[in-house]
Amino acid sequence: MRNRECEYMAKRDYYEVLGVSKNATKEEIKKAYRKLSKKYHPDINKDPDAPEKFKEVKEAYEVLSDDTKRAQYDRYGHAGATQGFGGFNGEEFEADFGGFGFDDLFSSIFGGGRRRDPNAPRAGADIQYTMTISFEEAAFGKETTIEIPSEETCDTCHGSGAKPGTTPETCPHCGGSGQISSEQRTAFGVFVNRRVCYQCNGTGKFIRHRCTTCGGSGKVKKRRKIQVKIPAGVDDGQQLRIQGKGEPGINGGPSGDLYIVFHVQEHEFFVRDGDDIYCEMPLTFAQAALGDEIEVPTLYGKVKLKIPAGTQTGRKFRLSGKGIKNVHGHGIGDQYVTVRVVTPTNLTEKQKELLREFAAISGNQPDVQEESFFDKVKRAFKGD
Repeated sequence: MRNRECEYMAKRDYYEVLGVSKNATKEEIKKAYRKLSKKYHPDINKDPDAPEKFKEVKEAYEVLSDDTKRAQYDRYGHAGATQGFGGFNGEEFEADFGGFGFDDLFSSIFGGGRRRDPNAPRAGADIQYTMTISFEEAAFGKETTIEIPSEETCDTCHGSGAKPGTTPETCPHCGGSGQISSEQRTAFGVFVNRRVCYQCNGTGKFIRHRCTTCGGSGKVKKRRKIQVKIPAGVDDGQQLRIQGKGEPGINGGPSGDLYIVFHVQEHEFFVRDGDDIYCEMPLTFAQAALGDEIEVPTLYGKVKLKIPAGTQTGRKFRLSGKGIKNVHGHGIGDQYVTVRVVTPTNLTEKQKELLREFAAISGNQPDVQEESFFDKVKRAFKGD
């Protein structure tokens, strides 16, 4: 237990990791995670400590984005976030007693209790796979094939680990129980201690003639192809669970699951925020002053946008329904276009002359809209 406490003490506060307050909303936590996961993603950041920081950020988000885990963390700290009722569960309790669970503990004291069947079916391990996709692929989705390294059941021995024509034998050391028992007499009575059999590693079986393909493990390493359907609207850091595509089960148990974590590449023109996308469009001085109709790129092709006369730099226009489809099917976002008036450079003499003439006519004074702004500035300085 002491080692586990030291491990928890060494971890940074999850709120500190994401750079948010303890009262942060789910949306604030999500935004912070997106920003940091992009910053420290190993595919982007080549610093040697980036993978560890990325893992730390992901761990913090997994806890703080889950209401139950967050409540446990706020109450018990790191121990509460990773464990069950009251800050620990049966599995952790077993680990702290050097491999003894509740059954083993009572068995040691009273000489009874249930024994775990070493050949009972057990679920396979889950697999996590990081997939990098483009901005457009995230927006519209796609079907693709991935290859993942995996341990598969050996086709030669069908998972038994024994050479074809032979079968595993009962371990002579533990009699097939997978455990070694020893008695110790004390003043308090007889204690029965059980530990994993070192001959069969708890399987209860002894393989005299090992399969030459898998070496007796019953599994071989392969690269498995899996068809993946990327849902439209998936965002950076989100994950997709594919049931039963993880590592194969043990002793006939169910296979684990495959978790695909998406890393969405940044776009050179669009910026995404939730289901909405943002972009900037340049305007000439003449277009902003006189008005114009311009073409704006969207994910669905170019559209016409009418620019009113007298448009100021920084003005934002909304293109309804030109954003990204919600990954859960809750509608579609919008596209917001911010215009920026570009100051001309490398003017010809004729252009300079016309601008001087314009300045002379206007008296170098801002128009009515600008005057109202400057009046506010003057009042602010005067303290009115």
